[in-house]
Amino acid sequence: MVAMERREERKVLMQKKRLPWFAAFLPGILVAATGVGAGDLFTATLAGSEVGLALLWAAAAGAFLKWTLNEGIARWQMATDTTLLAGWMHRLGGWIQWVFMPYFFLWTFMVGGAMVNGCGVAGAALFPLGDMETSKIIWGIAHSLAGLGLVWFGGYKLFEKMMAASVAIMFTCVLLTAVLIGPDWGAVLRGALVPTIPPGSTTWLLGVLGGVGGTVTLLAYGYFLREIGRKGEDGLKVSRMDLGVAYALTALFGMAMIIIGSRITIEGRGTGLFLEIAGQLELVLGPAGKWMFLVGAWGAVFSSLLGVWYVTPYIFADFLALRRGLAPGEYGKLELPKTRPYRAYLIGIAIVPLVLLWFSVRQIQLAYAVMGAMFMPLLALTLLIMNNRESWVRAWFRNGRFINAVLVITLLFFTYIGIRQLGG
Repeated sequence: MVAMERREERKVLMQKKRLPWFAAFLPGILVAATGVGAGDLFTATLAGSEVGLALLWAAAAGAFLKWTLNEGIARWQMATDTTLLAGWMHRLGGWIQWVFMPYFFLWTFMVGGAMVNGCGVAGAALFPLGDMETSKIIWGIAHSLAGLGLVWFGGYKLFEKMMAASVAIMFTCVLLTAVLIGPDWGAVLRGALVPTIPPGSTTWLLGVLGGVGGTVTLLAYGYFLREIGRKGEDGLKVSRMDLGVAYALTALFGMAMIIIGSRITIEGRGTGLFLEIAGQLELVLGPAGKWMFLVGAWGAVFSSLLGVWYVTPYIFADFLALRRGLAPGEYGKLELPKTRPYRAYLIGIAIVPLVLLWFSVRQIQLAYAVMGAMFMPLLALTLLIMNNRESWVRAWFRNGRFINAVLVITLLFFTYIGIRQLGG
């Protein structure tokens, strides 16, 4: 009996030792998967089809820019034990509320429309139900309601497991498709390691750099950290590692889509795009290649929808809780996913954007891209302000020169993208 008890104790201790190692990578992978959606699939594949392999480096560069921004979010949270949204409201004054929240409501509507359209396209490509437009609408509604149910009843643990499964499907299928398609590996290395901008490729360069890795969904990282209780200097060190792994995978995913696009000719850019890509891949890899891509594409768009459905209500509920002026102890004990504002916003994002299923996929993706580009300069600017104030963050947590330089480049670059997209 004593021996059995000791074995059980050793088993529990081993489980406790293994858990932190595995859990350390989850927040970064979750936020990266939330940011990889239909827009990344469309943009990267079309860029590969139009320009070839020359812009592979842009996928890696875009992932690095997003790593810098998310590292800044983690830096603030590890230094202050508050979310970035709380830092905005407590440190930057009331103006940030009137700038960010109206934008956030409009962004929610557009990102919800992009998510349901992307899932509708993926579902229609896998299992058509009538004509493609009708099938897209049916599958878009079905995925939205499925996401609502999973988030409502499952909580963080089920969300974590579902996202992990979707990410595994996404990366395995898409990366394997890119390898099996048999690209010119010498050209792949040149495209990945030697930055070049072929004539007429500026628009695709901007799309790949800006599209990879998400926009407002970057704020999700702080809430994932809150769920697992990561804090302090050690927490920031772990976050750098876990974000590094996550955005390395994001860069590989973007590169894989460019490689796939470089081997096919694409004419459509709407509801039938996934089927068109899959049909081209079937000519090269046979039926297995077609279905491998379709399943991987579905994993990408559904994991993104699930992440947005989980995180966006979190941001709204956090905003209302901060507006109430709760004491730090009371605020720290608040379980936001169980609050009425969270549940109400979850229902809203799952239902209201469904009207956008009757618009073209290309229109919705374009509007979403414009909305996302507007957020990045605000995020970079506030990280430059907040993470350089030693009175707000301790000296150990202040930005270094390299991080500041990257944030300035990010600020200028995404301001340029936003102006260009609005003008276009």
